[in-house]
Amino acid sequence: MLDIIGKRYWFFLISGILIIIAIFSLAVFGLKPSIEFSSGSLLTVRLEKPVEYAEFSRAVAALGQPNAIVQKVGTYDYLIRTGELSEEVKLKLEEGLRERFGAISEASFSSVSPMVAHETTRNAFIAVLIAMVGMLFYIVWAFRRMPKPFRWGICFTAALVHDILVTMGVFSLLGRIFGWEMNLMFITGLLAIAGISSNNTIIVFDRIRENQKMGVARDFEMVVNRSQIETIGRSLNTTITTLIALVALILFVGGSIQNFVIALTIGLIAGTFDSVFVAPGLLVVWDKKEWGRFIGKKPTAAVPAKAG
Repeated sequence: MLDIIGKRYWFFLISGILIIIAIFSLAVFGLKPSIEFSSGSLLTVRLEKPVEYAEFSRAVAALGQPNAIVQKVGTYDYLIRTGELSEEVKLKLEEGLRERFGAISEASFSSVSPMVAHETTRNAFIAVLIAMVGMLFYIVWAFRRMPKPFRWGICFTAALVHDILVTMGVFSLLGRIFGWEMNLMFITGLLAIAGISSNNTIIVFDRIRENQKMGVARDFEMVVNRSQIETIGRSLNTTITTLIALVALILFVGGSIQNFVIALTIGLIAGTFDSVFVAPGLLVVWDKKEWGRFIGKKPTAAVPAKAG
């Protein structure tokens, strides 16, 4: 039989490296907040003919917006992000661009005040936190007939935190490279990750519970290993089919849901690895009291009782 659980510390090592990279990226680069989270105005203009990015950026700066973030989002479209613009200043900016580049049209405009941005940030954080806490208690309740159900809930939650942290870290790197911003679609992606990752973990945990009840082996480690083997095919199939759907979304729907699809793709891959290889390993480590191995100590062997 394939020994998956016996290699659990290799999987922990891979997971640990990913977490370190994610924390480093978040600490150094952070997540660039979109207008929903940092306030300001977002103006998208459409030109009649292509204009070089450098030329367009210089024009925006010369029109009184030297700190504006300019992004080309199509052959003829430019996105301009500035501080909060009044209607008068916005019209003046559009008129100045029209004088330089000919006819332009306003494709979209949105403005968010600092108060609304702060409230949106707080609500997004609360939504993710409530989702994670709710799933913790659900797992504890679902496995309430198992010995020490809170242990299952903690391992499940640790896997979920891993998936969200890795997703945020990788997105932070991509944001640094491509200039992507954390917006509400990204938060939606994190919540979707929580659901999909939870489903994969529950499948594995549920099979462990069934095999333990059936007594397929006396050793809990062997029960977990068999459960991993029995569920790995289903987990991989689910992940692959979901990835195909995500690729179709990004190809045919486009940039409007880009952050959602990218976040969900990262979380899906991390969650599949975590659900099959890491979360069950944590259960075994807890059962065998091997926590000392994480800091380089060997687990203390039980001393047999003396006869008589």
